[in-house]
Amino acid sequence: MQLDEMVETINEQWTDIYYLLHYVYDDNLSHQAIRLLQYIEKNEKATIGDLAKHLKVSHNTASEHTKRLMKKGLVTKRRSRTDERKVFVALTEKGRNVLYRHTRLDRDKLRKVLENLSPSDLEIIQKAFSVFSEGVKQCLR
Repeated sequence: MQLDEMVETINEQWTDIYYLLHYVYDDNLSHQAIRLLQYIEKNEKATIGDLAKHLKVSHNTASEHTKRLMKKGLVTKRRSRTDERKVFVALTEKGRNVLYRHTRLDRDKLRKVLENLSPSDLEIIQKAFSVFSEGVKQCLR
């Protein structure tokens, strides 16, 4: 299989997996809001400047997004203990829960699928996801 063909196949398979196994949610959040929550989750000391760079928007726009997320109770701001000029944005428990539902696979649905696979297939899936995850982290961090 050619690399371009593999890219298309993986993309198609991933969208099938996510479409069928995602959580149902009723939170009214934009794509940008979810991306900000993800960034905050993965980067413990996220600042407004970091969020602006991540979304490729101005500092003011990132600040407005953050204010909206704060109003919804999804994030908080806290000053650095070592440098009071720095302000970090952190997820609240509610924010973690909302992000989980928007970005993870439904545990019950996933468990149901995995229960129907053979032990050897389960091992292959676990190994493939582990190798792929590590490859992504090494290549894109």
